[in-house]
Order: sequence, then C-alpha cells, then structure tokens
Amino acid sequence: MSFSIEGVYCASATPLKADGTPDLALFGAHTKALIDEGCHGIAMLGSTGEANSFSARERMALLDAAIEGGTLPSQLMPGTSSCAVTEAVEMTTHAVQAGVKAVVLLPPFYYTAFTDQSLFRFYASIIEKVADDRLKVVLYHIPALTSVPISHELIAMLTDAFPDTVVGIKDSDGKIENMHAISARFPGFAVLAGADPLLLPVLQGGGAGCITATSNLVARELRTVFDHWQDPTRAAEVSAAQDVIVAWRTLTNSYVQLPTVKAMIAKRRGDDGWLNIHPPFTALNDAERAEVWAEMDRLHARAGAA
Repeated sequence: MSFSIEGVYCASATPLKADGTPDLALFGAHTKALIDEGCHGIAMLGSTGEANSFSARERMALLDAAIEGGTLPSQLMPGTSSCAVTEAVEMTTHAVQAGVKAVVLLPPFYYTAFTDQSLFRFYASIIEKVADDRLKVVLYHIPALTSVPISHELIAMLTDAFPDTVVGIKDSDGKIENMHAISARFPGFAVLAGADPLLLPVLQGGGAGCITATSNLVARELRTVFDHWQDPTRAAEVSAAQDVIVAWRTLTNSYVQLPTVKAMIAKRRGDDGWLNIHPPFTALNDAERAEVWAEMDRLHARAGAA
C-alpha cells in the first residue's frame, strides 16, 4: 500500500528566547538535525510545538526559518489550523506557497457542540478558500485536548468531497483499534500514530507511519522500526529499537510531557535555551530536571553496553 504521506515525522518542539518569542535560528538548526538523524520530515507547530501559543505571524516565520535552516519544504508538515477560518486560510496558503508536503489541521476547539456536517463545513471552508491543487491535508485527532473527535463518518465525507486533498490523519487518542479500523475502512488513507510506541502496531495494521514527540530524541530508532519491521532477518534489531523507543517515551512522561521533552532536548543539544516554555506550562524545576537528565545518562549507558 502506498500513501501520499508516510514515514517518521517529528512533532518538533519549538525553542523560545527568554522573552517568549520563537528562536528562529535554533529552530532551523533543530529541524535540519532531525532530518539528519533519520526523520522523513517535520510535523512542526502541533501540540509539542506549542502552536496555539504563537501568533499566526510567528507560526509563518517559523516555517520560513525551518526552510532557511536547510530543511526542504517537501519535508515539512506545519500545523496551520485556527478556530478562525480566515487565519487558518492565511497560514495554510503561506505553507502551500512555500511548497510543504502537507498541512496538519486541528478541528475548531472552542465551540464544541458540533455535528459531522458542521465540522465538514469548517474543513471545506479552508480547503475551498485556499483553492490550490497542491494542498494536502492531514487531519488531527486529539480529543483529549480539543474535545472534538474526528469520526470515521467525517473522514468519509471529506475524502469523498476532496479525495486528492484530505490524505491522512494523525491519531493521538492512543487507541490502536481505532487506527486499525481507519486503515481498514479507508485504504490508501495515511494513518499516522501520535505516540511513538504505536508506530510498530500501526504499521502492522496497515498504517503509514507516525508523528511523535519523542522523535525529537529517538529518530534513529523510529526509523529502524519503519525501515525494517517487515524484515525477519532484522527482527532483533527492530525489537531493540522498540525497547529504546518505549523507554524514552516513558521518560518524557515522568512529569508534564511538553516541558519534560524540552528539558531532554536541552541536554541532547547542549543548549539551555530549550528550557524556555510558554505559559501556562512551567519549566521543570532544578531537581526534576536533574532527575530526568540522570535517567537520560543511564539510558545512554545502557544502550552503549548493549
């Protein structure tokens, strides 16, 4: 099965300066490094990227910075959704004109008493106003944060109306049965796991890949799973990579995930600028950060001894 979108995509975190504005140069360097470490692409400005804490202008500047930093536009899938359709259209148009692989679109998440028909109108309005045949859309299913699930019926409505545009879904609800059901009902529609340990079972169920937070840290292992999961001669290598993925994902959840991920990137990249985070999040305190960093050292030592 071939998909318009497939592979390991990093749900990239976004570095901030001390004043809370995006650190464009550091972001561009990070996205390029993630490609070099094995990611097929970068799904920037999602939940891990603090997208909804940035203005539209800042989000467009971050896309430009990733490209200026050496990441190809065709390797980028920015989040361009907004509860305001006009703003979503502006950011999506900017992304398409930059040449991105696709955009990732959350449903509107403030007013939540929606029918599938009303959600269809939201997505259709963006697609029709952008009015560009190059546009590819990945839906974003994360009801724990939006309170607005993406149903199978909505997927059917959108793929029927826009078969060459709505090409996949990031499923961050953690229910592998739902991911398998979407793959079975919509052949060729890219199902992308939103949790790193689920990449392997998603692939086994006919899915296309992942968009995940821990790929900021374990891109090489995720790529090993993606590249070799069907090769019985590489089964031990895939199993070892899966164990690393699970261990690092577990560590990201030691405390609130987003500040923990940023603390882990700060150690990995050797740059404390990564510790800055938008409110309402707060950075890990010194003791928490020391504990996480010590566990990173332990995981590295264990990998070196394997």
